[in-house]
Amino acid sequence: MSLQLLIDDALARTPPGRCVWVALSGGLDSSLLLTLAAAACRHHPRPLRALHVNHGLQAAADDFQGHCRRLCSRLGVPLFVESAVVDVANGQGLEGAAREARYDAFARRVAPGETLWLAQHRDDQAETFLLAALRGSGVRGLAAMPACRDWRGRRLERPLLGEARSALEAKARALGLTWIDDPSNRDVTLDRNFLRHRVLPLLETRWSGAGRALANSAARAGEADGLLGELAALDLVRLGGEPARLEVAGLAALSLPRRRLLVRHCCERLGLALPPATRLETLLGQLDARYDAEVQVAWPGGEARVWRGILHLLTPSAGVPFDWRIDDWDGLAPIPSPFGECRASLVSTTDTPVVGLRVAVRRGGERLRLPGRGVRDLKRLLQEMAVPPWERARLLVVWHDGTPVAVLAPDRCQWLLVGEGWRGEPPLSPGSE
Repeated sequence: MSLQLLIDDALARTPPGRCVWVALSGGLDSSLLLTLAAAACRHHPRPLRALHVNHGLQAAADDFQGHCRRLCSRLGVPLFVESAVVDVANGQGLEGAAREARYDAFARRVAPGETLWLAQHRDDQAETFLLAALRGSGVRGLAAMPACRDWRGRRLERPLLGEARSALEAKARALGLTWIDDPSNRDVTLDRNFLRHRVLPLLETRWSGAGRALANSAARAGEADGLLGELAALDLVRLGGEPARLEVAGLAALSLPRRRLLVRHCCERLGLALPPATRLETLLGQLDARYDAEVQVAWPGGEARVWRGILHLLTPSAGVPFDWRIDDWDGLAPIPSPFGECRASLVSTTDTPVVGLRVAVRRGGERLRLPGRGVRDLKRLLQEMAVPPWERARLLVVWHDGTPVAVLAPDRCQWLLVGEGWRGEPPLSPGSE
């Protein structure tokens, strides 16, 4: 199939009316992809836009942006430019940090429900497979880049992933295209460039079609990864179906590889960063801690806690500053909590004037009068409600005239307890009575 027909078919599979974005760097691959997409729109009309991310990492950055503007002007495709700040101090290295900044820029411009096309090809796939293998990656890493996937509510597609770069270059020259060669692509101190310019050409001299074979291996690994995902989904159903809460006994009954798989699967479902192998082993090694122990294992972008036989997978939280408070709350205005604006109201069911309410962090020792139960110690109430210790440290207590009258979980904007003579909106969470 010709490259043009390949892109025609890819565009035809896109739902009518859905906007298609092309990530346009200005290099050969993306310049060709946008050109073919613009031609395909004559047969399958779709809103088509180009997105250029300027990393500002080299002097040629302005040349890339200028080329993108000229190409889009000639094709009649709207161009949008996003600047990216590359944080090289985040421990990912220059390539990893630039990639993260680029995807953040994609998320800022491409709206949920829209499609983004990326121009990676078969040679890129072979390089990614080798990089993953040399890093000791598992099946997920060896699967390299998927041809399509859902990402933050957007659709990511790589319609050229099965094509060799030589075929792309031949088509670009046949169309008379021009492009900008990134000078950094010749820097063999970068891992990917070393593979591209030194390793893969050498492999091809011994094994003709090595790049194709490596890309095929990545595809087979992708199939295996999909099957593992189906297995993990079945295990999750058996353990209750809640990715944020896994029963330790059920998890421990699985083989060690399936435990690893299930935890990673749940992190993905929750949008958490995957735990590094060492952190995951540390976590799984503490599943047999005593029932009332407070096990905590954290990693960048994720956190796990084991308490009362349940493994909780969480987004890391800095908690609430101990001296945080709001004076003179009227019970109706949104509360600007450390977790964001919380729209929860509290009104009196008696003739008590609602003035001078104070909202403060729980400090311990508070006592609350509940309907039909009298005055109860807040600590004991929270224990009865099985509120985990890390959540108790984030609770806010509302005071009226020096007396606690309600307890709010600000991270989910939910009342946990409301005292006698008061009513909270939204209503109490189940089990709070």
